[in-house]
Amino acid sequence: MTKPNFISSAYDVRMPGIIYGTAWKKDRTAALVEQAISLGFRGIDTACQPKHYNEAGVGEGLAACLARGLPRGEVYLQSKFTPLDGQDPLQIPYDAQAGLAEQVGESFRRSLDNLRTEYLDCLVLHSPLTNPEQLLEVWRAMELIFKDGEARQLGVSNCYGLDRLRFLYDAAEIKPAVLQNRFYAESGYDRDIRAFCDERRIIYQSFWTLTANPQILADRVLKEMAAVCQRTPAQIFFRFLTQLGVIPLTGTSSAHHMLEDLAIFDFELRADQCAALQGLLG
Repeated sequence: MTKPNFISSAYDVRMPGIIYGTAWKKDRTAALVEQAISLGFRGIDTACQPKHYNEAGVGEGLAACLARGLPRGEVYLQSKFTPLDGQDPLQIPYDAQAGLAEQVGESFRRSLDNLRTEYLDCLVLHSPLTNPEQLLEVWRAMELIFKDGEARQLGVSNCYGLDRLRFLYDAAEIKPAVLQNRFYAESGYDRDIRAFCDERRIIYQSFWTLTANPQILADRVLKEMAAVCQRTPAQIFFRFLTQLGVIPLTGTSSAHHMLEDLAIFDFELRADQCAALQGLLG
């Protein structure tokens, strides 16, 4: 069984170099999470957002693995607080009439119950609120959870404006340790944001890494490199990103592809190969 490389965050949280994403798995979630962990994944991403995630299914799959002797401490588990505008109005997992801080607390308690755990390795704000005062109100509520020891670090997702990320970072007492964004050409692959993160030890996680980049996976340079390395184009792209310090999410439901994703740490790209791939990001 291939085991993923690990990165230590600014809060000394051990994070695997690739994470299994659980969005849109619905009633297959428990079985797929159990399969992913059994094959070697040690990082799981979910959210308290019934619209796109079956968080209780994640908890069921994780519990099955823990029952077979896997220590909870070996699994990096992160979930998200999703503000109202990201929720299905018919499936809001907290009191929509409550204040923002109460919504964060209620959502977090629901996550712990769903996931059958006493703590999260990371609590992520699913998307930053546009109103600065509301953004900070939510973040302060998340900081209290961190201070209570129930979340080992905090993060933010879907933050594509450097000014907003800088505002949050500067205003926060507990700085974000993770930024999780869609990795695609339309955002310029977050070049400025990734540079900001590198300078401040914020770990950048990418999602839609393969789905949003068919042109890169089909590029002649990458395909020829894959042939030379005897790897798939997806493996080459994932490995390239990990060598940049990016942690990719993968949501495959195929056991074969899960094993391929985990095997990216069995080889390393040379500096000239990384430079050639860097050119594909513009």
